[in-house]
Amino acid sequence: MSFSGKVAIIAGAGGGMGLNIANDLIGAGAQVALVDLKERPGDIATGPGPGAGAGTYHQGDVTDEAFVKRVVAETVAAHGRLDYLVNTTGVLWFDRDRSLVDIDMEVWDRVLAINLKSHALTARYAIPAMIATGGGAMVHISSLDALRGDDKPQDAYGASKAAVIRLSKSIAIQFARQGIRSNTILPGPVVSPMQTRWEGRDDVLAAVADQVPLGRIGETQDIADACLFLLSDKASFITGTELLVDGGRAAKP
Repeated sequence: MSFSGKVAIIAGAGGGMGLNIANDLIGAGAQVALVDLKERPGDIATGPGPGAGAGTYHQGDVTDEAFVKRVVAETVAAHGRLDYLVNTTGVLWFDRDRSLVDIDMEVWDRVLAINLKSHALTARYAIPAMIATGGGAMVHISSLDALRGDDKPQDAYGASKAAVIRLSKSIAIQFARQGIRSNTILPGPVVSPMQTRWEGRDDVLAAVADQVPLGRIGETQDIADACLFLLSDKASFITGTELLVDGGRAAKP
């Protein structure tokens, strides 16, 4: 799939899934604005050959409306268009995110701001920019956890990820006639910086993999591959839906 001449904003691109998606888009010819609160990673790709893709890094808080508005405006000013938005921003705070009867409500508010409000803000400013140049496509990263409860709950995380699905559907219906598509990806277990609790724990990794019908834990590349498909013209008749990328985990009885 070629994305030559296309322009994308990837929120949460300081590492993990977001950086993988950004680098794959750059490699396929896109101009990419990478956005994250983290410092600029050292491994942002450079596209090969003439007309190559490239990345521009914007460090800041995507729950800050003024910052998000500025990033979108600068990206459109630099390239004259905006074709894609990918929201991968999210936190999973095992040490603080608990049952709703126990959680500190300031933690609840912050998790929902990072995991949900940030998606709303980026879409709020991306949508007019996409409409101005004929439409575009969005992918929002939710989670398999959005579809079920948990006896070891992270209730703020689960609620925010479920809300991302609903928000994406609303965007899809509202702006379909303006040429905008919006979909969500629901990853299952994936090795990424969010899962530092698995580092060096071969026994835990094996136990998690054993619960996946395909017999392995996912990688950020699995999510990136699905994301680029949903952004591409090959998915031009797909909008308002969810794609489970979980190795079959949700299909288990």
